[in-house]
Amino acid sequence: MFVGHAATFYKIGFITRLEYIIYDYRLRLTMPGTVDDRVVILDIDERSLGPRALGRWPWSRDKIVGLLQKLFDKYGVVLIGFDVVFAEPDESSGLPVLEKLAKTRLKDVGPFQSALKELRPWLDYDAIFANFLRGRPVVLGYYFNSNDDAVESGALPEPVLPPGTFGNRKIRFAIWKGYGANLPEFQAGAANAGHFNPLVDDDGVSRRVPMLMEYKGGYYEAFSLAIVRLYLGMQDAVRNNKTALTLPKVLTGSAPEPFIKGSYTGLEWLEVGKLRIPVDDEVAALVPYRGPRGSFPYFSLADVWFDKVPVERLKGRIALIGTSAPSLVDLRSAPVDSVYPGVEIHANLVAGMLDGKLKHKPAYMLGAEVLLLALGGVVLTLLIPMLAPLWASAATVTGMALITLLDIGVWLYAGLVLPLAASVLMTVTLYTVNMAYGYFVETRSKRQFTELFGQYVPPELVGIMAEDPEQYTMAPKSTDLTILFSDVRGFTSISEALSPEHLREYINEYLTDMSNIIRGRYRGTLDKYIGDAIMAFWNAPVEDKDHPRNGVLAALEMLRECGTLNEKFTARGWPTLKIGIGVNSGNVRVGDMGSKERRAYTAMGDAVNVASRLEGRTKYYGVGILVGEATRTLVKDVVFKEIDKIKVKGKDEAITIYEPLGLEAEVGKKVLDELKLWHQTIRLYRSRQWDQVEVNLLNLHRMN
Repeated sequence: MFVGHAATFYKIGFITRLEYIIYDYRLRLTMPGTVDDRVVILDIDERSLGPRALGRWPWSRDKIVGLLQKLFDKYGVVLIGFDVVFAEPDESSGLPVLEKLAKTRLKDVGPFQSALKELRPWLDYDAIFANFLRGRPVVLGYYFNSNDDAVESGALPEPVLPPGTFGNRKIRFAIWKGYGANLPEFQAGAANAGHFNPLVDDDGVSRRVPMLMEYKGGYYEAFSLAIVRLYLGMQDAVRNNKTALTLPKVLTGSAPEPFIKGSYTGLEWLEVGKLRIPVDDEVAALVPYRGPRGSFPYFSLADVWFDKVPVERLKGRIALIGTSAPSLVDLRSAPVDSVYPGVEIHANLVAGMLDGKLKHKPAYMLGAEVLLLALGGVVLTLLIPMLAPLWASAATVTGMALITLLDIGVWLYAGLVLPLAASVLMTVTLYTVNMAYGYFVETRSKRQFTELFGQYVPPELVGIMAEDPEQYTMAPKSTDLTILFSDVRGFTSISEALSPEHLREYINEYLTDMSNIIRGRYRGTLDKYIGDAIMAFWNAPVEDKDHPRNGVLAALEMLRECGTLNEKFTARGWPTLKIGIGVNSGNVRVGDMGSKERRAYTAMGDAVNVASRLEGRTKYYGVGILVGEATRTLVKDVVFKEIDKIKVKGKDEAITIYEPLGLEAEVGKKVLDELKLWHQTIRLYRSRQWDQVEVNLLNLHRMN
């Protein structure tokens, strides 16, 4: 499947989209991220289009001539490229109206005819613009159109390569049905011109620009290539003291003739002077994005018009005139930015061509990818089934790492783009298939484990234990646990107030919500239900290093959940409930215990008994939760209120008991102030300072 995709026998959309994602990520990871000021962008932005600047687009050609004069004469730019098309005559001067009057109503008015003759050279903005272009380094842009209703508008430049250049080679040129070009007089006056059509990929992103386009047999260069050719011609003229400007020719670079077979056309690069421009099988170059939008200096044409740009920022630069204004619709999606001005795409290409840093994806990379997939597939197919899951995972990760390093290596050091998506997906697929087969075999073993131990262990733990059966044993052991007991207060009254059906719904809903908190949110072991009471513990059989904290947080959550349940019960006309919860930590015996007829995974010991007794004391102290001293010592980020010291049956020494109030980050300053005063009162009480105790209690009463 993957080899067929790589060999282009068919295309799998998901692999293609993943390839785009990988290419974009690789590009963003390795792009320079710096600003290149050799090329500047003169921006037709919203500020330039404002009424206080040059006004709405299109601007009159006399304004454009004024801008060009500033740029060449004052700012000293070396070359200007227009990423716009001058396809319509400029009638803003009113000359066409005056010409019509001269031929109709005022044709016999001599003074009018004389004045019009004198004014015509000043009002013919198109002629002024065309005359200005002659002899100046200005590159115009145009576009081709593939729509069925496309027309031929304006004048194309002469093709850079004549018909028949590529003979019978089946090069994948796009089919065009028309074009939109500049007025003939502008094209005749410009030093060069190029198309600015990108090749937009299936995901709508512009990653490539065709360096050559075929139209009616002729081959037309890209806008960026036209700029580079003019720039190189100007450098050559200066270097050799030439008075006439000659643009370097575009030459094609091909693989040796014996390798040109079938669908492989052999065209791999174009040569312009000493520059080599790599192209793919569609004669397109990959755009060498330097970084996100703004990788080339932007200057508003409003600032140029009002002489606000420092001369040194533009002098000696290649200037591209384009737009970032959304209203002029030249914003594209790029690998580095979802909204990217089209003019900056040309800037990236110009800089990349001059630096010789265009990445190359020649047609022969298809063969390299097919070979890599075939060899890698055979090796992994034979290797993975022979290895244990851990080693198979390591081998797969190593294989993917080697493929990725090879891909990055040829990208960085050879400038080549090696497709990666199919290789990664093939590796993952082979690994997944083998692991799935192993999973089904392992699942059978786990099912046997479940059938054997399910009668002893609560169902929620069987899945975890079955992951590694050898780690767990049902034999009793001594370990530290945190134990929780909860009980509904006054349940007898509640049961008398409800019908049997409603009582069942009542207790089921309560036990379900409480159990979800213990098991689902805090990973506790639900030991048993004793009527309406719940016993749970943490840290067995699955280890839980935070078992004291999880036990306390579960208790607080259960108390909060009671409030939610009471709202539902009140709405149904049922009695509200109150619960008491006791939590304690300590060393106990835990394991498979019981009679021959019935066994269970449970815990026994003093710490269990203390937790049960703490639950019973909650009603006496009027609190929802009581926590033992051992648990309090182990939990650091919960605020506790000391309640009392009590003697527990079987213990000689009294233990301190606490009420948890919440996490430190959730308890307010008022509560903390009250708590501080309360603890001071407890100390005074134990030291028998009764007067101060009475004062503190009065203060506490006022605070509440």
